[in-house]
Amino acid sequence: MLQISFQELLEAGAHFGHMKRKWNPAMAPYIFMERDGIHIIDLHKTVAKIDEAAAAIKQIAKSDKTILFVATKKQAKQIVADKATEVRMPYITERWAGGMLTNFPTIRKAVKKMDTIDKMSVDGTFTNLSKREKLQITRQRAKLEKNLGSIAGLTRLPAAIFVVDVMKEHIAVSEAVRLGIPVFGIVDTNSDPTGIDFVIPSNDDATKAIELILSAIADAIKEGIQERKLEKIEKEADSIDVKERRSRVKKNKRSAEEKAPEVINQPVDEDTVE
Repeated sequence: MLQISFQELLEAGAHFGHMKRKWNPAMAPYIFMERDGIHIIDLHKTVAKIDEAAAAIKQIAKSDKTILFVATKKQAKQIVADKATEVRMPYITERWAGGMLTNFPTIRKAVKKMDTIDKMSVDGTFTNLSKREKLQITRQRAKLEKNLGSIAGLTRLPAAIFVVDVMKEHIAVSEAVRLGIPVFGIVDTNSDPTGIDFVIPSNDDATKAIELILSAIADAIKEGIQERKLEKIEKEADSIDVKERRSRVKKNKRSAEEKAPEVINQPVDEDTVE
């Protein structure tokens, strides 16, 4: 698992919080000091919290469960898209649609609408439409793809969500909390860590800091997936081994039964008996 050091976080600017006047008192345990009116985050705690979050998210991935990544702010969108794609996890980098989690069946219907439109273009239905209808459907497909294309593979509620900037993504957080879905989040000094199961105190505006943390999380997911694959291979090997042993036992037993009558039916040597 990728280990993030204090120095790496420092160089990435993860320690810079917000102005003191904008702080959330609930973040006090993660603040080291104040400098020139700006709160400085305790990076020793950040390192510990990254390790804690990575270990937990690794187990989720190992259990073959899904983690949904959420980041609609400019600084994090591309990083989240790249890292989530890397580990084949769903993500939201455009507007969070209210009810994305709490009204999941409706969202699934919207995703299926994309499939329906795609089928129309294949089965010839599309060619029978007027130019205006084609334009409307094409625009609708593009809009759906932009907002929901990245979660097309999400067929059920995620096992957890990872959020960059819990203050900006408060709707996503509140929906997850309401459904009892664990929340992992990068939390700055102006945000409320309440309801966040795995708090990662850090500057949520610094691109390098975001990339560093997400690299550790993505690496943990890869490790979890790899361990699951290895365990599956081992189980299959054990299963084959057990079947082979059982087959050998049956074969030996059958062979013994076939030889037994031969011994019984052998002629008796009268001289030997005398």
